[in-house]
Amino acid sequence: MKITDVVREELMILDVQANTKAEILDEMVQKLVDTGAVNDFTSFREAIQKREDTMSTGLGNGIAMPHAKNEAVSKTSVVFAKKEGGLDFESLDGQPAELFFMIAAEGGSADTHLKVLAELSKLLMNEDFIAALKGAETPSAVTGIVKLAQAQVDAENRAEEAASQSGAVTEVDDKKPYIVAVTACPTGIAHTYMAEDALKKKAAELGYQIKVETRGSEGVKHGLTAEDIEKADGIIVAVSKNVPMGRFNGKKVVERPVADGINKTEELINLSLSGDAPVYHAKHQDDDENIATDDQGAGSGKFNFKSLYNDLMSGISAMLPFVIAGGIILAISFLVERFAGSESAMFLGINAIGAAAFSFLIPVFAGNIARSIGGQPALVSGFAAGALANSAGAGFLGGLVGGFLAGYVTLLVIDSLKGLPKSLAGTRTILFYPVFTLLITGIIMYFILGPIFAGINTAMINFLESLGTGNLVLLGAILGGMMSIDMGGPFNKAAYAFAIGIFTDTGDGKFMAAVMAGGMVPPLAIALASVIFKNKFTEKERQSGLTNFIMGLTFITEGAIPFAAADPLRVITSSIIGSAVAGGLTQFFATNVPAPHGGVITMVALGNHPSLLILSVAIGAIISALILGLWKKPITDEVKA
Repeated sequence: MKITDVVREELMILDVQANTKAEILDEMVQKLVDTGAVNDFTSFREAIQKREDTMSTGLGNGIAMPHAKNEAVSKTSVVFAKKEGGLDFESLDGQPAELFFMIAAEGGSADTHLKVLAELSKLLMNEDFIAALKGAETPSAVTGIVKLAQAQVDAENRAEEAASQSGAVTEVDDKKPYIVAVTACPTGIAHTYMAEDALKKKAAELGYQIKVETRGSEGVKHGLTAEDIEKADGIIVAVSKNVPMGRFNGKKVVERPVADGINKTEELINLSLSGDAPVYHAKHQDDDENIATDDQGAGSGKFNFKSLYNDLMSGISAMLPFVIAGGIILAISFLVERFAGSESAMFLGINAIGAAAFSFLIPVFAGNIARSIGGQPALVSGFAAGALANSAGAGFLGGLVGGFLAGYVTLLVIDSLKGLPKSLAGTRTILFYPVFTLLITGIIMYFILGPIFAGINTAMINFLESLGTGNLVLLGAILGGMMSIDMGGPFNKAAYAFAIGIFTDTGDGKFMAAVMAGGMVPPLAIALASVIFKNKFTEKERQSGLTNFIMGLTFITEGAIPFAAADPLRVITSSIIGSAVAGGLTQFFATNVPAPHGGVITMVALGNHPSLLILSVAIGAIISALILGLWKKPITDEVKA
């Protein structure tokens, strides 16, 4: 596969109509849908927006490169678009973007696809290539420019392959400064390779030697060796995701976002060679591989609110697949029970499968919190802490505390054993770390924290069961509203985890009803508003709005994210109000849903009062839709503004 295979004439937009960032992203995604390269506008548009929320793909110098890898992509493709005069794309240099390349990579992209996309990313650092594209006026002219660029890439690849086959080793010239660098970005498609190319070009221009390790979608390329790091006069880590850092322990390292590797290359190179870069201190060092255990999933090891949040989210994210899959299987078993009876082999078998997944919730939750803190060595004690919390009746609270305990005990053990002789180094990770961390964590959990949090858990459940209707309505409104604050983010997950914890400990699904209703409101409200207030939405928004009916009914809150990103104040505010009303009504009507997912299907099949559950969602969605529709300005006025 070549660059010309993904940059095709039917995917070019040389007369862009959009005037805003959101509009051009919509226009380019629509082009992918119209040509059959993408089969679901909403899904891919969300993936593009999620990437933009991480860091703007407005690279500067008039170029923007939005990209995403998504299951909605049926054929890896690139949309090329030009906007005369440019538009504000929130670019890193603050200047308008004129040339746009939207990369749509298949969810299971083969290495050949990813290599082509990496090569295209590097081409965008070529000033002659960009200048030629700016002057192109027809799709055929663009195709000709891309073909010439492809020929250059092919020549470079042949030269690199020949050098590789010859087995020649690149010698470091002691007379020239030697720099090593690492580049990586969240998706590993564009910025990773653009930063690599920018650093190489600037280093060559300044007369320096450089080796750049890339950690992108192609995997690790040009990996740095211990000898590279030892010889280096300067070290640059330009990344926007976690990469192995323990190997740089005690070295002066320039750590910057990957965007700086593209736009501030000279500054980074000069700082790395100046001797003024800060010394990197790994939280624990594994002398065997010169890589700290943070490479295996650990966080920073520093005890602060940001690290606590990241560690907690790691546990919740790992737990959710067990919750959703196990919960749906349990829901199916309850349906089977209605027809086949509680003693049937079919019911008992399906129920046992769902229950098996649910039995891992707290161990998985605690284990992944521990792993986020202490890396792979913390996994054993983390899972054990969760299991002990389960057996003690300490519930989610016990699992949460046990996960943090296991993580920080692991750090303590690793630090305590760092002075072991090298003859024992190979046995640390497979013997000493797991045995000592498991023993210490287990004793504390079994004799101290397990019983304490079992008492707290029992008291909390008793308190919730004693709440009167008024207090339950208030709590239901809070949980429902939280589901819409960030639509899949930390507040949403916190409310969902709370409801899951109560459901797991008691089997009572009343709070599941509140969070499910609250999570269904935003997409349903947007869909209703786009139908009732047609003059407030563009044609594309109305088309996308219709898909939100399906997403809302199936409890997929994320369907509202593109609308919230484009108009956060109106969409999020109206959604919170409607979701809070829906969540409160589920408690007022004393409803419950004994399953963690499924939306209206679960409500109808398993809810104790299906009609009241649906009524709660409908009232919340209508209120939210009316607020949003009345608040928004007519689309004609917005365009004029």
